Amino acid sequence: MAQGTTVSKLNFEYWLDKATEWGQATTLESQKDVCLHLPQLQEFLHQIYETIKHLGPTVAIQQFPLIGQLLGRLCWNPFVIGYDESQKTLMWCLCCLYSSEPQNAVELKANSWIRSLLCHLLSSSKWESNEAETSTFISALGYTSADYYCHLVKNMVVSLVTELRENQFNGLNIQESISASRVNAVSIFCVPLITLPDLTPLLETLLLYHGGLSKEILSSEFLEAVNEAFLKKKISLPESAVFSLWLRHLPSLEKATLHLLLQLFSIQWNSLEEVAHVIKDSLLPQAASHPAIFRIVNEIFKNALMETDGTSEVTTIIQVFTQLFLQTHLNENKQHKFPLKAYFPCHHQPLVRALVRRPFELPTTYWSQHVKHISDMLKALVEDTNVSSLTDLFEIWFLVACFGEWLDIAAEQLLKSAVEPDPVLWLLAFYYCPQNENQQRTQTMVEAQAVYSHLMMLFSCADLSLKDLEAAVHRVTGVEQCCSQQFTTHLLTNFLLFSPGGHKIAQECIYHITEMTDTSKEVYNLLIRTAYRFNHSGKENQRTVKLLNELLQKFALKV
Repeated sequence: MAQGTTVSKLNFEYWLDKATEWGQATTLESQKDVCLHLPQLQEFLHQIYETIKHLGPTVAIQQFPLIGQLLGRLCWNPFVIGYDESQKTLMWCLCCLYSSEPQNAVELKANSWIRSLLCHLLSSSKWESNEAETSTFISALGYTSADYYCHLVKNMVVSLVTELRENQFNGLNIQESISASRVNAVSIFCVPLITLPDLTPLLETLLLYHGGLSKEILSSEFLEAVNEAFLKKKISLPESAVFSLWLRHLPSLEKATLHLLLQLFSIQWNSLEEVAHVIKDSLLPQAASHPAIFRIVNEIFKNALMETDGTSEVTTIIQVFTQLFLQTHLNENKQHKFPLKAYFPCHHQPLVRALVRRPFELPTTYWSQHVKHISDMLKALVEDTNVSSLTDLFEIWFLVACFGEWLDIAAEQLLKSAVEPDPVLWLLAFYYCPQNENQQRTQTMVEAQAVYSHLMMLFSCADLSLKDLEAAVHRVTGVEQCCSQQFTTHLLTNFLLFSPGGHKIAQECIYHITEMTDTSKEVYNLLIRTAYRFNHSGKENQRTVKLLNELLQKFALKV
């Protein structure tokens, strides 16, 4: 026989006859006979495994055509699978027969048959259904059925984990290393059992396992099933295992990102803290520390923004995600930290560095200067003759949109600080109207400047009425351009929040504007962003914070 093995055709026929004679060992005589032969049978199974583990499925079946019948019958004998390491050896033999890339209908059918046997061997539900048949054997060991199979699963998992981890550090020893097809087969038989708590160490080990090949060795069905179970919170995995899953399987990362978006769209946002909690719980901001994951997630967000016509909900989600990512990046060990260019490789790096600076890193007295610095760099980029296509313009706009915290601060600085207004107004005009086709951005600037000038004349008034703001409100509600409406609504909302006399008429005025312009969602998202920032800074006027909370309660019903 090949490779000098002691496995012979005669032995196969002998053990197949025995397996047929025993059946599922339901009689006392067959049980006694099985027990007498178990040590020799285990040795024979070990010989089979050692012989076929380097052959590949096709060659193994050609050399030992009876192997399928023998393994199939033994897998249903409770005395055989309950003896010492026989179950483990049966599983490894089945894994060796599994075709990682089936070429025809026969191999597909064989794979299906192997999966069903592996499921039978490890599925507690199937074992329990055979409790009447196995009770004699289990009770003889001093176990209850549940205890016995619990220990069996744990021992199997420990054995597989140990072998995979040892192989990970022994990759140069070709004879001892586990073949890629066997690792693939192990991942396949895990699929129906993924939610078993005892299987978690094996899932983690497989996800972190790399066999030194450029091609993925884990089955796509396994990776998809793990991702699905994780997203539905049916399993809990260490962060390192989840990150490895998303790095090695792009569809899982895409599904996780879309799952997060759908989850956020399906809930009512009462605060940005809730949004931040959901995003952080997804592990995506933490995983985005790896540049490849960050760029893919950002690309998905970008597509979602385009498909929803730039809705404020998606923009706010992107901004919170970016803040959480920056927080993770800031806290990372310097030795393991990637440079910013790895995350934003195609962007103007001085602008990236300016946007990445978190407001709390700078004194509040420096905010206005920093906003002007961002505006000046951005204007130079946008007016550069090399930025000619809409795609280039969108990429610049999206970068700015990701760091919307600075945009909200810019709008506040217009009213709260002595700033040079034109650069700040231009920055906000670009955000709300990035294209200047038919002078749209220019017209937006004109409208915004007029509203801003009117509001600044009223800013110090302690006693205001809705009539005092009539001209500003008319400019907001009377313009046809949506981008101009959103920009001027932003300015007017901030005026009502921060001016001494705005508090009294805030609810009435904002309600009127949102009714006339259909900007309820935009205003609501602005309010929760502002409340989120105030709650984290702890420096704002308590009267303003109270007004924000009142407005949020009122407008939550409208959106």
